[in-house]
Amino acid sequence: MKTKKRKGEHVKICAKKDVSYAKNWFDEIHFVHDALTDLNYDDIDCSAIFINHHIKHPFMITGMTGGYKEAERINKSIAEICEKYEIAFGLGSQRAMLEDKNLKNTYYVRDVAKNIPIVGNIGAAQLFEYDSEKINDMMKDVEADYLAIHLNTLQELVQPEGDRNFLGLRKTIESLCKEIEFPVIIKETGAGISMNAIKRMRKWKSYVKGFDVSGSGGTSWSKVEELRGGNSGPFNEWGNPTPICIAEVASTGAFTIASGGIRNGLDAAKAFALGADICGMARPFIVAYYKKHLEQEMKNFIEYLKRAMMLTNSQNIHELLQADIIIHGDLADRMFARGIDVRMYANKG
Repeated sequence: MKTKKRKGEHVKICAKKDVSYAKNWFDEIHFVHDALTDLNYDDIDCSAIFINHHIKHPFMITGMTGGYKEAERINKSIAEICEKYEIAFGLGSQRAMLEDKNLKNTYYVRDVAKNIPIVGNIGAAQLFEYDSEKINDMMKDVEADYLAIHLNTLQELVQPEGDRNFLGLRKTIESLCKEIEFPVIIKETGAGISMNAIKRMRKWKSYVKGFDVSGSGGTSWSKVEELRGGNSGPFNEWGNPTPICIAEVASTGAFTIASGGIRNGLDAAKAFALGADICGMARPFIVAYYKKHLEQEMKNFIEYLKRAMMLTNSQNIHELLQADIIIHGDLADRMFARGIDVRMYANKG
């Protein structure tokens, strides 16, 4: 099965090859240090709201894999860590499971993640093939709480066997959102969600409960697909920088998941200061899985987030949102070009 084979290739490439964008845009963001710390580190509160769930730490492991034998071990191992530290867990694209129901076990993690929010996943292109009843059944089979619909036009264009026809996609997504029994999250896969796209999705507000911006700066799926035999041409660095996506989506008041280049807890803190509600990570944890230090990776993320909170005198995530950050370089220029005044982030007080 092509889908099953592709899923395994994706994970191995991401774990073993350098498939990151050339630039991580969070490197051009710096906090203003607050010297007068008035906090007890052990009292810092990292809890957050994930749509309808309360979680202990403001993180989500975004969808990575499923649909082949090893994916079952990967998903369960990572989901166990998510359950232990009370963060959200995202499944990889469930297309393979729709094609072959026998692959359900490669996605099913509710047995090891009984309390945390689990996000199911389907590609927008697959909505042309499967109706809402089949998507509902797919979600029930894995006992997920939310459905992520991923937009991945760039990846499909580079992928040797990728889809090319997206005509009628907006109407198809809207129809599913009205019929599905689960809250919907719209997510990108590395090229970012812009204000232009958000404006066209506003009418879905009553159905879509959040957006995962997944901007450029993390894994470049153009590079991944090129290593699989695709032709990326000059599109390896295509996409909207994650910090700009966060600023634009958060400014609308929408629930904002920041992903795409979140490498550590400090990057996550910067994303919160830009307005994110939750930070999502993927590749750092698949790499940690293969290196057998998953739990240490999670501990490091939390530790570095809490350090940033301590150094900005932020008792909780809400206060971190008010922390001053300096945005410079090419990122500042790009934000200015998009009509975003970077000075407001440096002078919130």
